[in-house]
Amino acid sequence: MDMQDWRPRLMRGQWFSQLPVSLQDSLLSATKVRRLTPGQRLFKRGDRPCGLYAVLEGAVRIGAVNEQGKEALLSLVEAPHWFGEIGLFDGQPRTHDAFGVGQCTLLHIPQNVLLALLDQQPLHWRPLALLMSHKLRLTFINLEQLSLMPAPTRLAHRLLMIAAGYGGEIDEPRRILQLPQEQLAAMLSLSRQTTNQILKDLQGQGIIGLSYGEIEILDAERLRVLAMV
Repeated sequence: MDMQDWRPRLMRGQWFSQLPVSLQDSLLSATKVRRLTPGQRLFKRGDRPCGLYAVLEGAVRIGAVNEQGKEALLSLVEAPHWFGEIGLFDGQPRTHDAFGVGQCTLLHIPQNVLLALLDQQPLHWRPLALLMSHKLRLTFINLEQLSLMPAPTRLAHRLLMIAAGYGGEIDEPRRILQLPQEQLAAMLSLSRQTTNQILKDLQGQGIIGLSYGEIEILDAERLRVLAMV
């Protein structure tokens, strides 16, 4: 498949769609396709930075596991989002582990290739800084919610954010989220039992529907009220 064939999928993302066409072309010409089987590791904490990735199919789980086996799930990166840019700026080792979720297809721009491109066109550092700053804002929001908001409010807000692609998509918010409850619990630093009880309560109110590995948003307005947005 020609790299340009992936352009329509990437154009669904706010970041890529707002890039100058010349930069879009440069990025696509530098990419390689990378495929992951379910659960396959892309990189681990402490690895040297290996470049920038875009998710085309499937998803990538970004997080860490402690010595007791408890997982902190930082993010579930889905199409058409990009990730891996932090190491581009500081050259430091990877801060978290990344694993494929389902059959996963990625575009990969190697670190040295992208740095060479940026050396030739230094103005393009700014769009990459904007990609990183968007994620930094989301991190601050999540930290604030963790400290100040009750669990049901945090859960409702996270469902809305996931449905809207964390503000990074141009499509309408999704109604059906491919999201197992254990992954949602790990994102919110909640127990599986607490997460299940909150979801059951929302289901009982007719705000969401639950099925295996899926959450359907039935009443987005009432969910927004609960999320205080």
